[in-house]
Amino acid sequence: MGPVIGITADVKTNDGDARTPHDLRVKGNYAQAIAEAGGLPILVPPDAAAEEIVELIDGLLIPGGDDIDPVHFGQALHPEALLQNPLRYRAESALYRAAPKALPIFGICYGCQFINVMQGGTLIQHLPDLTGAMKHTGGEVQKYELEPESRVAKAIGSNHAEGKSYHHQAIEQPGRDVRITGHAEDGTAEAIEVADRDWTVAVQWHPERTLDDEAMRRLFRAFVEEAAAYRAQRRAHPVGV
Repeated sequence: MGPVIGITADVKTNDGDARTPHDLRVKGNYAQAIAEAGGLPILVPPDAAAEEIVELIDGLLIPGGDDIDPVHFGQALHPEALLQNPLRYRAESALYRAAPKALPIFGICYGCQFINVMQGGTLIQHLPDLTGAMKHTGGEVQKYELEPESRVAKAIGSNHAEGKSYHHQAIEQPGRDVRITGHAEDGTAEAIEVADRDWTVAVQWHPERTLDDEAMRRLFRAFVEEAAAYRAQRRAHPVGV
């Protein structure tokens, strides 16, 4: 069996639906990307106990979603913000805090912003306020420059990447130990890694939406390989034995 990769679920409120107050959702291409890379994807609902989940999984994928409430990084709400359901944010916060530093974590889009906020960083709430255009929201293929020797560059085997972006927010001030390792052509932060964790990496674009690109498949394989190594290490040195 491949390493178990937990994918946090999005939470969508069902107003007026007597059957359930909310739905849990994960877009299928996240699970597809993990499975094709050799991992075993599982959905992590917000109700799951964080301490137990981090003992179960070998890697954590934090996928795309809506906007983080700026109360978490000390700003007033921008009128263009579409807030993420707080149930999801609270659950992911608990998971992130409970995760051992050796647990591989991969963030995508919202996941990239989430990791930065959890490390104490801030976000640009509406990029067009700075760039004057919605160039990152439509999913057009964009080019990204990566720092040499960064984890993303090593994973894909190049200092250049292409992907599709669907975001109107981005990293403003990097958080503690957050290193920006990739930029779009206009300077927008598009890749980060966290120095005080073994393998916590995030990209602002959506690699799961261009799985025909071998470089993006390599990125998922690198994550799953890190998770497999973490699994093997845990089995070789179980806690309490």
